Amino acid sequence: MSQPAPALTLYMHPLSSYCWKVLIALYEAETPFTAQVINGRPAEDEAFRALWPVAKMPVLHDAARGQVIPETSVIIEYLQRHYPGSAALIPADPGAALDVRLWDRVFDLYVQTPMQKLVSDRLRPEGQKDPAGVADARAGLDVAYGLLENRLANRPPASDFTLADCAAAPALFYAEAVQPFAATHPALAAYYERLLARPSVRRAIREAQPYLSWFPFHEALDRRFFSADF
Repeated sequence: MSQPAPALTLYMHPLSSYCWKVLIALYEAETPFTAQVINGRPAEDEAFRALWPVAKMPVLHDAARGQVIPETSVIIEYLQRHYPGSAALIPADPGAALDVRLWDRVFDLYVQTPMQKLVSDRLRPEGQKDPAGVADARAGLDVAYGLLENRLANRPPASDFTLADCAAAPALFYAEAVQPFAATHPALAAYYERLLARPSVRRAIREAQPYLSWFPFHEALDRRFFSADF
């Protein structure tokens, strides 16, 4: 007998760092879902725009509950509340949960955001570059790297994999290419390598391999990520 289709559909693209964040959470919890890949510009996809007019990925559609859930951290919170799987990504203890949410925001706002500024600027045509914005983004990444290095050196993360780790893996994957940290921030580099060893993270990277050459800084990515053995 065939299995019923999962109630959950994730609208996403395998190259998107924010989509990785939710994919990693789904893989960690072993939550059944259907991936709906958005090719081209999301804003030009009528079905996707009808679902979520902001047209930013990822978006989760829950057919069973009639819910459309945007924003990565909210999606993961929703999954934990309504579709708890084999992994609890947000601790039950309120203090620990608040700490996880803090570091989730750090990776999204202070690593992902400036990293994406650098990526976007590389895509701009000559004459439309933003040198001041690029300098600010690079300075912001330096501050974030220092903050994370201090945190990880003095208070290593708990062994449990959390929402913050889901945010960290894609943020650091792309940030290492646009502004390397491995040679200058040993605690952050060691944490990043532990994330790369995680099966859920490796799965997200493998699924992105056909698209990695599209990344504007693809020449700076570690060549192991292009290997079929990764």
